[in-house]
Amino acid sequence: MNDRNANPAQARGTPDSTQETVIETDSLTRKFKKIKAVDNLDLRISHNELFGLVGPDGAGKTTLLRLLAGLLKITSGSAHVAGHDLTERPEAVKPKIGYMAQQFSLYAQLTVMENLNFFADLYAVTLEERKERTERLLSFAGLTPYTERRAEHLSGGMKKKLALACTLIHDPPILLLDEPTTGVDPVSRREFWSILTDLHVRGRTIVVSTPYMDEADRCTRVGLMYEGRMIRCAPPDEIRSQVRGELIELIAEHWQAARAAVGELPGVLQVQTYGTTLHLIVDNAAERLPEVEAHLEEERIAYSRLRPTQLRMEEAFLSLVDQREQERWE
Repeated sequence: MNDRNANPAQARGTPDSTQETVIETDSLTRKFKKIKAVDNLDLRISHNELFGLVGPDGAGKTTLLRLLAGLLKITSGSAHVAGHDLTERPEAVKPKIGYMAQQFSLYAQLTVMENLNFFADLYAVTLEERKERTERLLSFAGLTPYTERRAEHLSGGMKKKLALACTLIHDPPILLLDEPTTGVDPVSRREFWSILTDLHVRGRTIVVSTPYMDEADRCTRVGLMYEGRMIRCAPPDEIRSQVRGELIELIAEHWQAARAAVGELPGVLQVQTYGTTLHLIVDNAAERLPEVEAHLEEERIAYSRLRPTQLRMEEAFLSLVDQREQERWE
């Protein structure tokens, strides 16, 4: 099978045609020795999109964000961000973007305010602009009571919010955020995404990579990367609709035995494991549910839950990756 996208339009997705395109790549490729971390990638992102990047480790998400931030040299193809050609003048895009790496380099010995002032100096923010922006960002991120606290003494969630505030200090219209909520507690994740949603409503274009499928569900469009390629790109509802089949949830006393018992039944397309919970993707949930129930009773496998349920982004993601793997060997 040809490794290029069989259907580039499907992989690229369709942004809002009424909006200005602010990020555009054509056959974008970045090699590290013989490995293509980003492979012939075509992408269009419109003004004011909240675009989510998902994919397994090594899919190329971080490399793509670093390319769009002008931090890596393009091997071949092209990329334009905010009207700037990154193959010719990657430095020119810096004032237009705010890039937040997975490990954002806050200065541990500096206070919250000193970190903000440091990044304001880096971007040559005027004193008048700085005063208004720092007050607004501190309030926005809930950091006003902690201006004199050293960064090393902040909680994980507060560090992430300070990192975002530093990313925003020069008021960039485009944000590139690489797994910004990794390693923080669920409450801090929710607070951080509340801030991102507010920024999106205020007109920012945001590209955010995430390992959390519930976060991907908050995005206006989601791009699924796999081995450096964009294999699906669409709104979350549309991505879920692309999965072949319906979902049955099974919680059994001995999940390994249950998985072996139901995995080969007619109409069971895929079995996904989430701890001791099994998610069966089947061709028809109403038809297959009594068959699964009868087979479990026949095999004397006790279970506490067996019910049809709605597909989530997580099941869709795993199913599409599995489908891609199967296509490679056909």
